[in-house]
Amino acid sequence: MSENRLDGTDHLERSIDWKQGLAIALGVPLLILPSLGYLPMYVSAAAILIWGISVLQGFMQSTAYAEMATTFPKASGLPGFAQHVFRTENYKGKYDKGKLIGGFSAWSYWFAWNPVLAIFSILVGGYLHGLFPVLAETFTEYQLALISGLVIFTGLFVVNWFGLKDGAKLGYVLAAFSLIPLVVLTVAPFATGKVELSNITGSWMPADWAWDMHHILILFGIFAIAQWSACAWETAAIYGPEYKNPSRDVPKALYACGIICFFSFVLVQSAVIGVLGVEGVLAEPLSPLIPVALAVFGQAGTMVTIIMLIAAMILIIQTAYLGSSRAMHSMSSEGNLPRVFGKTNRQGTPFVAMLVIGAFNLVLISMGTPAAILAASAIGYTCANGISLFAYVRAKNHPAFKNLERPFKAPKGWKKVALIFGLFNLPLCLVGVVYLNSLEVGWTSTWVGFLVLSLYIPIWLYTQRESRRLNGKAATAPSSDEDAGDLERVPSP
Repeated sequence: MSENRLDGTDHLERSIDWKQGLAIALGVPLLILPSLGYLPMYVSAAAILIWGISVLQGFMQSTAYAEMATTFPKASGLPGFAQHVFRTENYKGKYDKGKLIGGFSAWSYWFAWNPVLAIFSILVGGYLHGLFPVLAETFTEYQLALISGLVIFTGLFVVNWFGLKDGAKLGYVLAAFSLIPLVVLTVAPFATGKVELSNITGSWMPADWAWDMHHILILFGIFAIAQWSACAWETAAIYGPEYKNPSRDVPKALYACGIICFFSFVLVQSAVIGVLGVEGVLAEPLSPLIPVALAVFGQAGTMVTIIMLIAAMILIIQTAYLGSSRAMHSMSSEGNLPRVFGKTNRQGTPFVAMLVIGAFNLVLISMGTPAAILAASAIGYTCANGISLFAYVRAKNHPAFKNLERPFKAPKGWKKVALIFGLFNLPLCLVGVVYLNSLEVGWTSTWVGFLVLSLYIPIWLYTQRESRRLNGKAATAPSSDEDAGDLERVPSP
């Protein structure tokens, strides 16, 4: 049962081990699906290398995150780390600007994961529209996407109402139903000789590629888009307050998922380009796995692939649903969102946050195109990673954090690595993804991204006024060990 605190938020339940955290995060390898045809459009077969480098980037970043997760075991992943590290205890002025920075990082992270629900609901609607003619005659693709989203969000809300442990059980089922066929579909082309290495080596880079500023900015944008998928296995750390033994479970879940992602991203893109060639991939940019299945298994294989992809999409929607709801809960617990978003039920599920996220994504579905939503979402993800890595550097340097116990330690000098990748995200990848968006989907997605991020300012100011009212009321209440909040054992800088 969750415990109430004086600030009105509730504690999450410690109910899962690293294997269950991994099961929930296993939706991440499937994030490659919307980009299988996108990256080759700009970098041809070098997309394979981009995926590999991006997952390695994830290892660099997640090593810092693993140390943070075990140092602050009550923090919910990236949003929790940044919020705690940047807040100040004796700030001058009306508002704590450090707290605003940490809250903005968490808001950016929420916006990065949240639209995944809409993106994959649109894809599910599109697959259903093409798979079942009777549905195509009755509904438009938008209507099917909206219905799919409503059904999926409702089903996941009901399942996860009973706690994260039950969500992990659903993750096991969906992972078996989607990842195993994905592995078979990836390995089979190599085993049957359908992969032509000349399709890869002969089209390694576009013929018109040049190392000028235009293409360098495109490359930074491509890395930002790839990071949105290939580094997203850091979500295994967001369940820090719900692992039974965070110091052991968090690193295991992170690195296990990272290893799976490395082989998955590299091999899936290699199989698709190896079978279809770059031109074949560009002819089927939204669903290149379907012609791969047709080439290897025939018509029956195509049907199985579509069913598998739908199951895979439900799995990644669950991963995003749980991750973004924990981000909102974390922000509420830290006083960076109104306290209502920190409410949990008796099983420790942040149900208010989940309801709001579901409703928000039903609105996002109206944008109609996954590419535009992903482009806006990637802006938030680069901001969240950059600020979180700067938070790691601050936590290593600030005297207030020097004496903290660190059950898992990154290698010596890792703060320099974190600083380099923080600067890679901000400003390089941010500038790159904005430039890429302007070329690909116009300025709409960029303005949507910045608009959603900027909305945090008025929400945060309202929250600070709410917190002052609550603190005034709590001043006369009896003290308890819980009053210090989620991270009461850690001094604030």
